[in-house]
Amino acid sequence: MTGLTNDQLLFLLRGFGWTAALSLLAFAGGGLLGFVLALARVYAPRPLRLLAVLWIKLIQGTPLLILLFLAYFGLPALGLAVEPLVAAAFGLSLYVSAYLGEIWRGSLEAVPRTQEEAALCLALTWRQRLAHVILPQAMKIATPPTVGFMVQIVKNTSLASAIGFVEVVRAGQMINNASFRPFVVFTLIAALYFTLCYPLSAWSRRLERRFDVAHR
Repeated sequence: MTGLTNDQLLFLLRGFGWTAALSLLAFAGGGLLGFVLALARVYAPRPLRLLAVLWIKLIQGTPLLILLFLAYFGLPALGLAVEPLVAAAFGLSLYVSAYLGEIWRGSLEAVPRTQEEAALCLALTWRQRLAHVILPQAMKIATPPTVGFMVQIVKNTSLASAIGFVEVVRAGQMINNASFRPFVVFTLIAALYFTLCYPLSAWSRRLERRFDVAHR
């Protein structure tokens, strides 16, 4: 029906699986660093806050493709030979950390100060205030934009094909070179992206509506 062989379709699906895996790796690595950056932006001493701001501005001002090239070609120059998957996950994690750090910083600052003051009156330590008062409320605020940003992570994994990582776009390019059916191949790729991105977008919108209703 598509004009592609079963092996080619399976190869494309395997590439899509690697797209999903790379997205999860980037979100996990970038989320961990982004959380540290968010805490530094809000609660750290001034020198650390400035370092966090500098990191975020530097990463946000650098194209993702350059970050991937630096990870793939720069790390070996330092004596660290890396596979395309590791380089792609590292570069994407740096990119994700800057944006999630800003999203989560805004969520922390959106929690009313009166909440922290009330917790302080209960003689809670900073860690207790953070764990039991601030973070639960900030998570509700941060969840919709975080889920929405996950869509961008999935789409941006396509740039990993530039360093030889065989995700779904790179797999499609290889299949197209063998089959000469670009319309069929890239329509299938678009459909695969849609099956992953549309549920995330719909979930993000649903969370936004739920959050708005909860605060009316």
